[in-house]
Amino acid sequence: MHDIRPQRSHRQAVVAVALALLTVPWLAGVVQAAAVRTAHVEAELVAEHTTIQPNGQVDVGVRLKMIPRWHTYWINPGDSGLATRIAWQLPDGFQAGPIVWPHPHRLPVDDLVNFGYEGEVLLRTQLSAPSTLAVGQLVPLRAHVNWLVCEVQCVPEQVDLTLELKTASDAPKADARWAELFATARRDTPAPPGGWRFTAEATATGYRLVATPALPGLPKPGGTLFFFSEDPSVIESKAEQPVSFEGDRVVTQLTRAAGVADAAGRLRGQWVASGGWQDGLAAAAIDVAVLPVPTVSADPSVAVAGGASLLTTMLLALVGGLILNLMPCVFPVLGLKILGFVEQAGENRRRIVLHGVVFTAGVLLSFWGLATLLALLRAGGEQLGWGFQLQSPAFVFVIATVLLVFALNMSGVFEFGIAATSLGGSLHTQAGLAGTFFTGFLATVVATPCSAPFLAPALGAAVTLPIAQSFMVFTAIGVGLSLPYLLLSVFPSAVGVLPRPGRWMETFKQLMAFPLYATVAYLMWVLSGQVPEERQLSVAFGLVLVAMGVWAYGRWTAPGRRPGAVRLAFVALVLLVGGGLWLGWPTQALVKKGEPPAVVWEKWSPEAVARLQAENRTIYVDFTARWCATCQTNKQLVFHSERVLRLFADRKVATLRADWTNDDPQITAELEKFRRSAIPFNLIYKPGASKPVELPALLTPDIVLREIG
Repeated sequence: MHDIRPQRSHRQAVVAVALALLTVPWLAGVVQAAAVRTAHVEAELVAEHTTIQPNGQVDVGVRLKMIPRWHTYWINPGDSGLATRIAWQLPDGFQAGPIVWPHPHRLPVDDLVNFGYEGEVLLRTQLSAPSTLAVGQLVPLRAHVNWLVCEVQCVPEQVDLTLELKTASDAPKADARWAELFATARRDTPAPPGGWRFTAEATATGYRLVATPALPGLPKPGGTLFFFSEDPSVIESKAEQPVSFEGDRVVTQLTRAAGVADAAGRLRGQWVASGGWQDGLAAAAIDVAVLPVPTVSADPSVAVAGGASLLTTMLLALVGGLILNLMPCVFPVLGLKILGFVEQAGENRRRIVLHGVVFTAGVLLSFWGLATLLALLRAGGEQLGWGFQLQSPAFVFVIATVLLVFALNMSGVFEFGIAATSLGGSLHTQAGLAGTFFTGFLATVVATPCSAPFLAPALGAAVTLPIAQSFMVFTAIGVGLSLPYLLLSVFPSAVGVLPRPGRWMETFKQLMAFPLYATVAYLMWVLSGQVPEERQLSVAFGLVLVAMGVWAYGRWTAPGRRPGAVRLAFVALVLLVGGGLWLGWPTQALVKKGEPPAVVWEKWSPEAVARLQAENRTIYVDFTARWCATCQTNKQLVFHSERVLRLFADRKVATLRADWTNDDPQITAELEKFRRSAIPFNLIYKPGASKPVELPALLTPDIVLREIG
């Protein structure tokens, strides 16, 4: 009979060794979960230290290792792609910081340039523990990670990663397994180089990013330089970035993103040097304000505003002032005023000329007073730069409304105060030089109701030009208005050669309305890029109501109308114009505390639907077009409902818009999948449901609320 005690002893030893091996990770303080492998990526949740202290921090990271030739994306993916996202599930009291992104690489794909990572990358995050954390307990960490991995084709993937840390009272020790990985990630993470100062300034086509050494003789960054902007709407991804050296300074020229008209206020991103900046730092962290493009020329005579020289603007203002004299309420009294000068001065030619000069001074003084008023209004408000007004949707809407009203006036829809004409005609009776000066001053005032359509563009120019140049433009208008009086006072006999007032003046006046209509059309185009699509129709209808209001005013205030009709006209004017301003006002109102935020639409694509479904999001898809009136009505009814907006915000409903305004084969094919050939068409994808919910063509808030559930 064999002695089995040695065998039993051997089995006990094996068990003891196995238990010891299993216990080592627990004694070390960290239980490392196995890596998760997808078809293209190996993902793993790792920690830099083995333990964490109460009220302490620990760096953890998602390690992604892509198969050869495949890549994932940076925070700004470039021309296409999608940034990796990490959703943390942490114990109570724990806080996770943002992803610390290592510097990316340029990844050309056909004619696109993307930004991302090949090989292996660590996306770090710092976790903070609460002070109430008990020593010796296990801390479970969970992260749901989504990424898009691409070669030429792209595949969205997602995994759930886990990791357990143990709390300890002593200082945490580095986990040797990941020391090199975290060291590499830190080396590739941007930081501000201590020896360099960074500035940025706007140019006509982009930006100049400048690095200036703080100390002379500092080595320049080595290798190639490339600036990666965190904001995809700032820099054109595929554009070259020429580098030059201006003395000790390093300058990179950046191209503004396509379709973006205005310069960004700041540049944020990573300026990567393949040979390093200093001390092995590969990427410099950039966060600088952008200095504006210089707007004032060194030569005031060629200062520009909206592309036209000041000299050209003043010439146009002079012509505009001359044209004011051809208005029906001004031209008939032109000869009368000159004859009045002759009557007051007798046959003394010198005094007749003096009357003309004094009259001109009165006209100029009135325009200078108007320019001073505008200057005071500007000085009393913000310090505003050139062109700021056209960046304000409210300002553009007001100017468009005013110009539309003036254009309708010139077209004969209504007339400004008719009493001004008779007052202007009686001014020539004022006696003496003082009377002539006062006549010139009031001539502008009483002519303004008729000449307002031509003064409106001047007012627009005045608020966009520097104050000194505004005065020059108003002076040119005043000279244009007074020039006929000045010339006729020098040659009073020329009064007889003036053409007779007649119907030609009314024809000329109506013809001059069309440049104003063209300006209104231009301003509406500007507004289309400043207000959301669903508000653009309201802006247009608002202008229609304003036009209807001034039409009603002109229709029922014509000479001979009964007082009741005139009062009704004023009521209609106030109600319709007020309603038009209320309906069309393009202000982007701030969301007040407790109010739901407005819906932000993303562009629809099958990939976007798949990505959001992978996130278990409820998805609302709107197939729409600008030419679809029912679509616009649906949006007005549904997405201006506070109940709908609140539900969408609370449920974090994703909203996708498939814009079929122009022919889009992908949208057409999607509609055919649902046996649809017309819009509006709306879908709701619910988490876990195999098919989306199809909504009726005509929507109400209750329908949408009921279907979302």
